[in-house]
Amino acid sequence: MTNIGVPKEIKDQEFRVGLTPSSVRLLCMQGHQVAVETTAGLGAGFTDADYVQAGAQIASDAAIAWQQDLVVKVKEPLAAEYGFLRGDLVLFTYLHLAANRELTEQLIESGVTAIAYESVEVSAGGRIQFPLLAPMSVIAGRLSIQFGARFLERQQGGRGVLLSGIPGVKPGKVVILGGGVVGTEAARIAVGMGARVALLDVNVNRLTELEALFGSRVELLYSHPSAIAEAVPTADLLVGAVLVPGQRPPTLVKRKLVREMHNGSVIVDVAVDQGGCIETLRPTSHTNPVYVEEGVLHYGVPNMPGAVPWTSTQALNNSTLPFVVKLANEGLEALSTDAALAKGLNVKNHRLVHPAVQEVFPDL
Repeated sequence: MTNIGVPKEIKDQEFRVGLTPSSVRLLCMQGHQVAVETTAGLGAGFTDADYVQAGAQIASDAAIAWQQDLVVKVKEPLAAEYGFLRGDLVLFTYLHLAANRELTEQLIESGVTAIAYESVEVSAGGRIQFPLLAPMSVIAGRLSIQFGARFLERQQGGRGVLLSGIPGVKPGKVVILGGGVVGTEAARIAVGMGARVALLDVNVNRLTELEALFGSRVELLYSHPSAIAEAVPTADLLVGAVLVPGQRPPTLVKRKLVREMHNGSVIVDVAVDQGGCIETLRPTSHTNPVYVEEGVLHYGVPNMPGAVPWTSTQALNNSTLPFVVKLANEGLEALSTDAALAKGLNVKNHRLVHPAVQEVFPDL
């Protein structure tokens, strides 16, 4: 039997929760005990009564949830939670350590075993996939256009451009950097809204796949500095969708290039939790999502899917639950029996063990 804790998320306006009542029910049926912090699921539409009916115990405060053997969260621990970290704890959540040295140091010092959703990796058909990152990438990619369209509205400080245009007035222009899951989903929504869309990627094979998906509806360009320099100033909405697993993405758009964009245009960098690919963009929050720099609105909320917690919590649990069950049933032995889960291990026994994060912090 494993004691599992589900704390309430404390990141700004983060309404997702680590486990849904249906996930709790399955774990309890397998003989495990689950302690869910009171109101942890309320923002996603799940009441304490829902969890009790599923077999959970309701923890009156965060400390009780964190006292369990295995803690399942959504977002990385914040400073107020560092005191809960300890050597006999297994933590399973998004971490994105490459952009957060302080958290990395705290995890190492505490001795916690920290497994990151975004690092769980499988190989299928010769291609590396990240099954626990993918569902949130789909949602964030789609939201990037939804939020970008909103902040293009004049009342929000934008240019006042309607992405779809109307007969007689050309549509807005969306430029997307990166053709992975985020970029593909951003393009899908932008095309659906009727925008003019250009997508840049360094993988020619991926561009070929995207041509089969979008045909001539998306301008597909090989990403190199001159192509970026030509495309970015034409964008009403620029979406950063560059992922380098475990590391900070390269800075593709320098301040000088941002300065060439139209006043009131919008930048959304979905990979801001890993550092982002746009020099002028820094993390923001759902409470204060945008700021203006070089005349351009910058949107850098690192937990975008938290805006749609009913959808995103269930989507995330659909992917994480099999791994949670493995950890509950097998303990740390699961890292030996499941190669995909082992790839997710970032910190163990006071050591930083993930190779990509080691490259970011070689001194650690």
